[in-house]
Amino acid sequence: MKILVTGGTGYIGSHTVVELQKQNFEVVIVDNLSNSQAEVVDSIEKITGIRPHFEEFDLVNRELTEAFFKKHNDIKGVIHFAAFKAVGESVEKPLMYYRNNLVSLMNILESMISNGIPNLVFSSSCTVYGQPDELPVSEKAPIKKAESPYGNTKQISEEILTDTIHSSSVNAIALRYFNPIGAHDSALIGELPLGVPNNLVPFITQTAIGLRKQLSVFGEDYNTPDGTAIRDYIHVVDLAKAHVVAVKRMIENKMKNSFEVFNLGTGNGYSVLDVIKSFERVSGLPLNYKIVGRRPGDVEQVWADPAWSNEELGWKAERSLDEMNASAWKWEQVYRGKNSSK
Repeated sequence: MKILVTGGTGYIGSHTVVELQKQNFEVVIVDNLSNSQAEVVDSIEKITGIRPHFEEFDLVNRELTEAFFKKHNDIKGVIHFAAFKAVGESVEKPLMYYRNNLVSLMNILESMISNGIPNLVFSSSCTVYGQPDELPVSEKAPIKKAESPYGNTKQISEEILTDTIHSSSVNAIALRYFNPIGAHDSALIGELPLGVPNNLVPFITQTAIGLRKQLSVFGEDYNTPDGTAIRDYIHVVDLAKAHVVAVKRMIENKMKNSFEVFNLGTGNGYSVLDVIKSFERVSGLPLNYKIVGRRPGDVEQVWADPAWSNEELGWKAERSLDEMNASAWKWEQVYRGKNSSK
């Protein structure tokens, strides 16, 4: 069974490739390396003993995308991760986000239809809920106006999928995930943003190891117990395993509808200060952080109701916040030790 993983050298993509190969899927990766490195393929091979096929190009290019699908028309399913994902950057560069995130999806769908490839797992996000009226948030929660262009691209992408499914033989599962953190137990792959991190945990680990002088905590005046924003943090390996479950569900014709949506989270909300305290606990290091103003596009608090995913997919997030932080810290130390000049 051959599966295409777009964005497969990226953070969640690389962990998903590992889990797919563990389940004996043949994996093909497409990535333009805009926020990842080609050597991730070497690391995947070290973990699994299998080297995935890798092609470097931009899925926004329609001709290259069509040529790829024509060559690999025996693909049984696509897991689509390839997208820009920084909330703050999307506020500054909205057109870049709309072009990249939407055009790539449309190119993939057109190529899937013309080559008779039926199954797509879409990397969606809890940002589609905006600031929910009720917490925890379930899949039945209304889709509210997005707080950022990034969030809006996920909403529009789900609308594109809904409309496409009604007029074609494509099936799709949208996995709306909350905040993935942590790294593989081998410390051979992990979150490695190019440039300044946009996500909390890589900024924490880079500050702890001395790469950044100080961690900025955006806002302490939210209506939360300690004033900082609350999120549902999930270990990236737990998240990756859910994608394998979703692919199998499609291939084995177990879907109840041609478009399904699942929340992927732990059901626990942790504040920014909770995450910092957890990191200090597992690392034994005090973290140099400073409270600054709120960041445009950030919601106040959101965490998942994962009951539907737990029941229908038979999947559950297993790892604790301390385990997530410990694996992220191990990854940072191993990576910087091997790449001391970077």
